Amino acid sequence: MANYYSEIPELKFHLNNPLMERICQLKERDYRDKDNYADAPIDYADAIDSYDKVLDVVGDITANIIAPNAEGVDAEGPHCHDGRVDYASGTVENLKAMVDAGMNGMTMPRKYNGLNFPIMPYTMCAEIVAIADAGFGNIWSLQDCIETLYEFGNEDQHARFIPRICAGETMSMDLTEPDAGSDLQSVMLKATYSEEEGCWLLNGVKRFITNGDADIHLVLARSEEGTKDGRGLSMFIYDKRQGGVNVRRIENKLGIHGSPTCELVYKNAKAELCGERRLGLIKYVMALMNGARLGIAAQSVGLSQAAYNEALAYAKDRKQFGKEIINFPAVYDMIATIKAKLDAGRALLYQTARYVDIYKALEDISRERKLTPEERAEMKKFSKLADSFTPLAKGMNSEFANQNAYDCIQVHGGSGFMLEYACQRIYRDARITSIYEGTTQLQTVAAIRYVTNGSYLATIRDFEAIACDEKYASIMDRLKAMAVKFEACTNRVKDADNTELHDLVARRLMEMAAYLVMGHLLLQDTNRAPELFEKSLRVFINYAECEVEKHNNFIMNFDESQIANYKA
Repeated sequence: MANYYSEIPELKFHLNNPLMERICQLKERDYRDKDNYADAPIDYADAIDSYDKVLDVVGDITANIIAPNAEGVDAEGPHCHDGRVDYASGTVENLKAMVDAGMNGMTMPRKYNGLNFPIMPYTMCAEIVAIADAGFGNIWSLQDCIETLYEFGNEDQHARFIPRICAGETMSMDLTEPDAGSDLQSVMLKATYSEEEGCWLLNGVKRFITNGDADIHLVLARSEEGTKDGRGLSMFIYDKRQGGVNVRRIENKLGIHGSPTCELVYKNAKAELCGERRLGLIKYVMALMNGARLGIAAQSVGLSQAAYNEALAYAKDRKQFGKEIINFPAVYDMIATIKAKLDAGRALLYQTARYVDIYKALEDISRERKLTPEERAEMKKFSKLADSFTPLAKGMNSEFANQNAYDCIQVHGGSGFMLEYACQRIYRDARITSIYEGTTQLQTVAAIRYVTNGSYLATIRDFEAIACDEKYASIMDRLKAMAVKFEACTNRVKDADNTELHDLVARRLMEMAAYLVMGHLLLQDTNRAPELFEKSLRVFINYAECEVEKHNNFIMNFDESQIANYKA
């Protein structure tokens, strides 16, 4: 039988990264659960074996249930009636399969019936699900909202809500409003504390809410009367069992049809505060969004894998002029580039996930005991790395997913424009990835400070110090040459001291940093497994070199007087 995990050897390679030993040690608290839980690992090898087995189950379900349902779900979509949402019939079957297999609450502690997985293997599951159906991935992977409730909720909330997610209930994060999209500090959904009810009451409208009829919602609302900025916003937990929220409509979308995107109306909906007042946007949404952005990066990599699968299979089968089109340079150039971007983007995704795992585990331990000075330094280091890598992972992988889906259709030629081929669904599903959970432009805003403060360059210099096989020395030299251009461009913009110039070229600088980071990560992967990555490394370095040179030429030759030409 098909299996979307075992058939992709690159996934098992990333699961066995050397950093995983430290991650497992921290997540398992030196494997202390082994005395109290029969399924808890006894050591590192046992932990990796457990992740491997679960990933195999997810790979089986996605290949043999979710993927065959994908076209039917795309055609049927969810339905709205009497203020509620009914999933497409295939989605219902998908959810049942995942719940029956115990694939919920994956990162939550065992005491809440979770699997106590690190973020890394959970993110891998999210990628695998997205290969089969990105729309279903939006429903299933929103379980990671529970991370925010676990981090900032109280013990009573943990005990009441986390086991429900582990048992298969669904979640949503209700942030966006008709007049508050990217500008979340403009949120006006009103939260008023009722002494009579002994709870908070929510009133207003939310829009573009993914899986909006979920069982448990995390809601951003204005708790401080008279405020108009982010300091007046708090985070609330809404339980669907309490009533008070109706679905006004399901949006009619270009893609991800299986995922209901809803407009919600809150009318005296009972809710409870999560964490402290006034920190909803400043602290809690930032944590929630960072997790969501990693999830969209995983979804994007899954879509790139799906695009590669479809393009390769079609090119091997389709004949023109007496031979398979895979043999034409114009075609194998496209397919090789899709694969190179896929491998480079995946390397960035999982390096980011590993950084997140280490700092999150140490942060969780700090709530149990005081960290040692060494542990505090480690947490600070990996927190900074995670924060700097997340916008790169989300921004670049979402752009790659769109490019790869586009090229997948091109490989199919006229057939790619026909609805009976999966590539058109992949293309439509990919388009949203560079928009939701923060557009690529917002990822640039998040990343650019790490360009100007030298963080990316420092990381790249660290990567340059990592030894590589002599056969790849020329590639290391090319990466070093690209870094010289990146540094020169950064200094050129900083020295100009022109805010408009800085903002105009910010995305070019971010992409230069990202190509260098991905190039180094792919080189490191090739050192360990040349049979998997050497071809992609050589193709990607050619591609990255051209992109870096393009941005270098633009920035170094740009005259600030030209800014006016870019204004409408």
